[in-house]
Amino acid sequence: MGKAAPSRYLWISVCVLLFVHARSFYLPGVSPQEFKKGEALTVKVNKLTSTKTQLPYTFYSLDYCQPPKIVDSAENLGEVLRGDRIENSPYEFKMREPQMCNILCQKTLNAKTAKDFKEKIDDEYRVNMILDNLPLVVPIERTEPRNSIVYQRGFNVGFKGQYAGTNEHKHFIYNHLSFTVKFHRDKETGATRIVGFEVKPFSVKHAYEGEWSEKTTTLTTCNPHAKRLVTSSESPQEVEDKNEIIFTYDVDFKESDIKWASRWDTYLLMADDQIHWFSVVNSLMIVLFLSGMVAMIMLRTLFRDISKYNQLETQEEAQEETGWKLVHGDVFRPPANSDLLCVYVGTGVQFFGMILVTMIFALLGFLSPSNRGGLMTAMVLLWVFMGLFAGYSSARLYKMFKGTEWKKITLKTAFMFPATIFAVFFVLNALIWGQKSSGAVPFGTMFALVMLWFGISVPLVFVGSYVGFKKATIEDPVRTNKIPRQIPDQPWYMHPAFSILIGGILPFGAVFIELFFILTSIWLHQFYYIFGFLFIVFLILIVTCAEITIVLCYFQLCSEDYRWWWRSYLTSGSAALYLFLYAAFYFFTKLNITKPVSGALYFGYMLIGSYAFFVLTGMIGFYACFWFTRLIYSSVKID
Repeated sequence: MGKAAPSRYLWISVCVLLFVHARSFYLPGVSPQEFKKGEALTVKVNKLTSTKTQLPYTFYSLDYCQPPKIVDSAENLGEVLRGDRIENSPYEFKMREPQMCNILCQKTLNAKTAKDFKEKIDDEYRVNMILDNLPLVVPIERTEPRNSIVYQRGFNVGFKGQYAGTNEHKHFIYNHLSFTVKFHRDKETGATRIVGFEVKPFSVKHAYEGEWSEKTTTLTTCNPHAKRLVTSSESPQEVEDKNEIIFTYDVDFKESDIKWASRWDTYLLMADDQIHWFSVVNSLMIVLFLSGMVAMIMLRTLFRDISKYNQLETQEEAQEETGWKLVHGDVFRPPANSDLLCVYVGTGVQFFGMILVTMIFALLGFLSPSNRGGLMTAMVLLWVFMGLFAGYSSARLYKMFKGTEWKKITLKTAFMFPATIFAVFFVLNALIWGQKSSGAVPFGTMFALVMLWFGISVPLVFVGSYVGFKKATIEDPVRTNKIPRQIPDQPWYMHPAFSILIGGILPFGAVFIELFFILTSIWLHQFYYIFGFLFIVFLILIVTCAEITIVLCYFQLCSEDYRWWWRSYLTSGSAALYLFLYAAFYFFTKLNITKPVSGALYFGYMLIGSYAFFVLTGMIGFYACFWFTRLIYSSVKID
């Protein structure tokens, strides 16, 4: 009974994960939420976000109008890690019942609240809201291409401007929101479903007659009975100490032809798909070039060396083509620091499994942006469960290197990479916590992550290692000599540092265009939902890493240098160096981050991402070279 319990809990976790993701997927027979006329709609507020600081804050960290009681919405692991803090709001909508000049509340600023608003306006913070799981967007008309409309998530807290005839910059707040709720009515059933949630923000210095009373006061600046509505920010509301601010809103309802199942299409509309196709074609050209080189090498080494082995050849040809054969007695000699190589290969397998399964889920539609935090949750849980394959692959390799202490290698595999990432993450989280940002991961979530690591991942690594170590040892195709062969002096272009750095350029070149869109999605808070393109680029990355490593490994063996184990890993893994350099270039050219803490966060997270990319690409290169060397040495006659 005791042994069955852990596996039962694992299956429950998997089922819960699948259920969580299935909710956001429009499955046949699962009906969306329908609203009757006059039915109350729940408007929720989310975090305040800024591309200048990258530090999210809760909506009520500013002195906005509050409901009688603030209620936090239940959030999944991914939402908490992203810094989402979803709460109820004082906005009251009723389905298909337009409202004009609704007074939300009146606030009188003090020195602190005015300073808070000014800081958020300076840092270009945006307010995020949610209605029926749709994020609030601001429609912006563009003349090119073809008078199209683009959508920006959330609206700015305010703006800076000058009064006519003065040079002094003042801060103004958007205190009047003109909401538009788009709905689709089913012609057959008459059911009404929400398909859009838009806003146009205005800054208005509201005026009224007499003393202020929330129930009886009538505004002279916004009065539907006098047909005076807010349509511009001509007399804006300034943010200063002791200033009175009246928050108001309008709600309009518009029928739309967009069906509920397609309501996210406007958010995910991709105007730059030509660039993605260019990215794919660019990457395919690199693959074709490398494939040609690999095919040529295969023909030279296998066809001519094996099929025509007994044919007479010129002395020059024989010398050129058999350079790699001369090191057959040393090519499978275990490398220095073989334990560390086993750990890194196992970790790479864990990453590869996580990314592959995540992409398959995303392609099937389970991880759409409508399921906030779903992608992050899936990646964390899949990383935990892929510990099984990490342990298996590291133990198999360790046994091939004649290792005997499988528990030691298991512990290193289970702790080395996650501990490094967790240490960096903990420091970054402390920086965020010091800024009092909602992006700081709470202690409870941190504890849950540690429990996932120690409670599920580590045991699974042990299970995988146990199974892998019990398997028969992988036999080398040729015998290894007892005395190592002396390696001749290498030409400058075969120096390890040079060939490793050259090897990373092409894998990075295959992905860098798509990388631009991923960085834009993460750091400029845009939706990324082009997993089809991403999956193609991922497959191209795998092929590129494998082929460039095989090509350089062949040249290395022809130079009678048999130390290919680590070099094969580092050759394709060096693409991570270029990724980090590109991230630095992106930081200085595309982002407007000025705060030191925000800069530290950016480079800290990009360091984690580059390290993960190193482990992934290194593993692909290693296994490609491992397969290649075993193939050529098992197929050739050795005297």
